Amino acid sequence: MIRIQSVSLTPDQAIMPLEIAAARELKLKPEQIKEVRLVKKSVDARDKSDVRIIVTMDAQTVKPPARLPKNAVYTEKAQAWTEPVSPVPPRWRPVVVGLGPAGLFAALTLAMRGLKPIVLERGKSVDERTRDVHLFFDTGRLDPSSNVLFGEGGAGAFSDGKLNTGTKDPRLRYVLETFARFGAPEEILYEAKPHVGTDRLVTAVKNIRNEIIRLSGEVRFETQLTGLITDANRIVGVKTDKGDIETSGVILAVGHSARDTFEMLDKSGVPMERKPFSIGARIEHSQKWFDRAQYGAFASHPALGRADYKLNVKAPSRRGVYTFCMCPGGQVIASASEEGGVVTNGMSTFLRDKPNCNSAVLVDVRVDDFPEDGGVLAGVRFQRTWEQAAYELAGGGYRAPSQLVGDFLQGVKSSGAGSVSPSYLPGVSWTRLDGCLPAFAISDMKYALMQFDRRIKGFAAKDAVLTGVETRSSSPVRILRDGASLQSALRGLYPCGEGAGYAGGISSAAVDGIRVGEAFEVV
Repeated sequence: MIRIQSVSLTPDQAIMPLEIAAARELKLKPEQIKEVRLVKKSVDARDKSDVRIIVTMDAQTVKPPARLPKNAVYTEKAQAWTEPVSPVPPRWRPVVVGLGPAGLFAALTLAMRGLKPIVLERGKSVDERTRDVHLFFDTGRLDPSSNVLFGEGGAGAFSDGKLNTGTKDPRLRYVLETFARFGAPEEILYEAKPHVGTDRLVTAVKNIRNEIIRLSGEVRFETQLTGLITDANRIVGVKTDKGDIETSGVILAVGHSARDTFEMLDKSGVPMERKPFSIGARIEHSQKWFDRAQYGAFASHPALGRADYKLNVKAPSRRGVYTFCMCPGGQVIASASEEGGVVTNGMSTFLRDKPNCNSAVLVDVRVDDFPEDGGVLAGVRFQRTWEQAAYELAGGGYRAPSQLVGDFLQGVKSSGAGSVSPSYLPGVSWTRLDGCLPAFAISDMKYALMQFDRRIKGFAAKDAVLTGVETRSSSPVRILRDGASLQSALRGLYPCGEGAGYAGGISSAAVDGIRVGEAFEVV
């Protein structure tokens, strides 16, 4: 197998069979190429007049070429990560709390080890949850246990399904292959910025859950952890709203919004610390406009798909301001999990075929921004304050406060939409966002919008739409664990994933779930 790296293709070349490109690079005839497999694919749009698709591919040839080009090497198949095997079953079955990416892959790892985990999920199965979510969008009737943040698949199930991450962990490839094997599109195996889309992700999540059950695991929906049972500083069981369960170990993968669980852990003496996060609002533009801004005359070419962006800047306050979870061809969604608070997020399907694109514009929130008397959960109190302010400002019913970017920059109230119609459901109320965001966030967002407009002309267009608030980009606490055993000071408790403060997205949470599943000690 020959790996050919960094091959630059025009968009027209990119939609032709890869055998042609491989043959050209190796100076062979196309019929001398037996097989080609994409390894990586990205878009280089720095020159709008000459947009390029950059690919790395593995090619198998009928016979070796006379000489390899400088960008090619002979390669062997990389050794895949393999799950550990437990030779002795535990006396008590392990418990996994939460069925988001971290809990899903932790439970899958335990099941493959033959440990027959019991998975507790406070929310509903993904099919039932989907119905509840769309009912909320349509009517504003919130189910606090079944919504965009709670239920099978976790918060990531209703998002763009992005799988790109900065982690170099070898388990990442296994995560991607597992998602693809259970229903995600094959493109995630080679795209530089892989995404599944919420419509395809829910299928993959359901299929992985069924694999856990096939391997003798058990999944209990609508079952909430309410307490820990301990003896001599060790977990011996858990309390749930459906009864107690004996166990020698708990993987705690509860997600970043399990506020009542954080309170229970704090009262139980589990060591935690405050953690910084971010706050801001969602910005929406026309996707057609943005495709033209990024790709110029090549916009809408079938080889390119929908354009995206990732921007960041350091404000004069020394806080970071950045775009987060950009959703091409998506919509802004209602993500509340508590009565009386508005929370926004973004979502796209696999096709990314909605008229708007959106992302969060977020400002760093420091630990010293939290209320002084809030204890370890002061970040939760900070989030709740601004979510409730957004609810009241928009007039209730889970409508969200919105403001045009031009009005936001001038500090005046908006009265209606321009060329960009807000996509948030159950609907928006036109107002001023300084009623639901702290002053430092307002000033730093204004600065950042103008800086981003220098990089992408039109980003701060006067009729782009800002919808608030976004407060749940990451967990406001970290549940402490040691670096070797991955256990809390309360032995047998394994904090895991984004909610525990050890991940930031679907892929890194899944990787952390595998790590904790491997580290779980059989007692």
